Amino acid sequence: MADGTSDDALLSLLAERDLGVLVTLKRDGRPQLSNVNHSFDPAGRTLRVSVTDGRAKVRNLRRDARASYHVTSPDGWAWTVAEGTAELTPLTEDPQDATADELVALYRAIRGEHPDWDEYRAAMVADRRLVLRLAVERVYGQPRR
Repeated sequence: MADGTSDDALLSLLAERDLGVLVTLKRDGRPQLSNVNHSFDPAGRTLRVSVTDGRAKVRNLRRDARASYHVTSPDGWAWTVAEGTAELTPLTEDPQDATADELVALYRAIRGEHPDWDEYRAAMVADRRLVLRLAVERVYGQPRR
C-alpha cells in the first residue's frame, strides 16, 4: 500500500472477525450491501460466506462477479475492505453433496460444532444454500493502532 500499511495488517482483521458487509453491484451500478458472517483463509486469501439462492447478492454476483467486503474492529476505528472476484459453488441439492460438505466446514469455521449435522445438511438443501468464495485481489483500510 502507498502509505506503508502491509496487506497482512489489514487482512488480520478479516481473520479476527466473522461479521462484515458484503457489497455487490445492482443492475444500475449502485451498491447492494448485506450483513453476513464469513470465514477467512489467510493462506488462500479467500473469504467464504453461506448465501441463499435467489437473493439479491446472488443474482448480482451471477451478473457481475466483482465484490467488496468490509469488516471493522469492535470499536469501529480499524477497518478493512477486501476486493475481489466472487465464485459461487453449485447449489446444494443433496445433504451429502460437495456443497453441503463445504457449508458444514464453513459453519464449523464460524460457529464450531452443530448439535445435529443431519438436520443442518437438510436445512441447507431446503434453504437452497450455496457458498460464495471471494478471492481477495486488493485490500485497503485503516489498521489497528
